[in-house]
Amino acid sequence: MKGKLIVFEGVEGCGKTTQMLQTSEWLQNLGFSVIVTREPGGTELGLQLRRLLLEKSDDKPIVSKTELLLYSADRSQHVEQELLPNLASGKFILCDRYTDSTVAYQGYGRALDMNLIHQLNEIATGGLNSDLTIWLDVEVEVGFSRKKRDGLGLDRIEQEKIEFHRRVRQGYAELYASHPERIVKIDGSLSKEAVQAEIQQILTDKLKNWVNS
Repeated sequence: MKGKLIVFEGVEGCGKTTQMLQTSEWLQNLGFSVIVTREPGGTELGLQLRRLLLEKSDDKPIVSKTELLLYSADRSQHVEQELLPNLASGKFILCDRYTDSTVAYQGYGRALDMNLIHQLNEIATGGLNSDLTIWLDVEVEVGFSRKKRDGLGLDRIEQEKIEFHRRVRQGYAELYASHPERIVKIDGSLSKEAVQAEIQQILTDKLKNWVNS
């Protein structure tokens, strides 16, 4: 079987990281070779870009278009250095955020030009799309209440106003409506166990098609 790129998306506090790690363990128990990665920060260069993008700086804020370009640079390096080689070797890649995040956050959240975003995504990925994107949908307030409960500090993006994050969620909703063949929606407000069970059922169905393709 060819390698597969499975992306986890959603607003802050939706549970992406937890579900991705549980899914990785489940797939490995089934005998698949799995790579877990993220954007930004999936490469050595990406870690430096992640720090620049997520650390808060009140006196020297990052311009929105600069932010977009930095995310694109991170993705370009990530695709060439990690995604393509591991897919070529037949691995399953579980990625925390990919191109849909840029559309949702920089397109809907920042209101940057969508044509520019699509062009940059195409350049950075070389046309590499996810085989499956799992969107964990939760209300913005629910996500932030989880982060507060868990005692997690907020990075630069997370500290944006609530209206920004609501626009991001709307962006995900419109992406889901436009790409039902690639994106599946899961109610992220369910228990961790219920969400994981749904993910495993979706992947079980997908694996049947992937094995026979």
